[in-house]
Amino acid sequence: MMLLRLLATSFAVLATTGTAAFDLQGHRGARGLAPENTLPSFQVVLDLDVDTLECDMAITRDGVVVIYHDLRLNPDITRGPDGKWLDKPGPEISALTFDQLQQYDVGRIKPGTDYALQFPEQKAVDGTRIPRLSDLFDLVKKSGNTKVNFDCETKLSPLERAATLPVEDFTRRAIAEIRKAGMERRTMIQSFDWSSLQLVQKEAPEIRTMYLTSPRTLKPDYRKPSPWLAGFAPEAYDGSVPKAVHAAGGRIWAPNQTFLTPALLAEARSLGLVVIPWTVNEPAMMVKLLDMGVDGIISDRPDLVQVEMRKRR
Repeated sequence: MMLLRLLATSFAVLATTGTAAFDLQGHRGARGLAPENTLPSFQVVLDLDVDTLECDMAITRDGVVVIYHDLRLNPDITRGPDGKWLDKPGPEISALTFDQLQQYDVGRIKPGTDYALQFPEQKAVDGTRIPRLSDLFDLVKKSGNTKVNFDCETKLSPLERAATLPVEDFTRRAIAEIRKAGMERRTMIQSFDWSSLQLVQKEAPEIRTMYLTSPRTLKPDYRKPSPWLAGFAPEAYDGSVPKAVHAAGGRIWAPNQTFLTPALLAEARSLGLVVIPWTVNEPAMMVKLLDMGVDGIISDRPDLVQVEMRKRR
């Protein structure tokens, strides 16, 4: 009887979330192996045969949904039209047209930076440009892979609203692009800005939502609720982050890897939440989380996670 109950619970999770039994996600493609959020990086992840391609969404001045992590051009990975490294953060993505954005090369890490020290095995692909979200979908369609999923983050900040389109406009454009490609059943939208996820759940319930949390976004500011959580502050739910995610209608929780404990995982599971921590790059942490029994892992080095997973077969 107990076995039947466990199987029933597992099938219920699969039915409501659409995720596999274990969801290995390549973070920004495979940032540890190829330039982040670029088509070469996503191709690496496809070749590794992971479950999900994780990426970040930004929107240009002319309304194109592109794949980029920062609100502004990052000098650690960006060279200008003159071929020189940016010496400071560049313009906001929302201030540039897509054609203007294509003048920047994002195929290599700037030597000598802290970023470069983090990813010594990343192989440069000079001449690489910032892709559109539609380019990623096209890449996957051409590959013939009909199983890989997408985890697309709305890069929004309640602390810098002027740097992007308003939450509603941004989120609706992202939804429209996903639907246009026919990928709504294979895509989840994630965000630290839970107001974006609330809109997805209301207007595109066929798209899964993933609730991102970090110590930074959970921390109240001067005894006021965090502006990131759309009114679902853990303080209102016995201080419990899983309860806050559940109250917000979330079914997938993505906590910072260092935040997750066995007790929190058990609590999340009791609420029916799928738990997929980020961003897990160190083998020791991979081992710890796999032993803990998480539902997935987001990693810049999905190849190393696969090594650990093979040891458990």
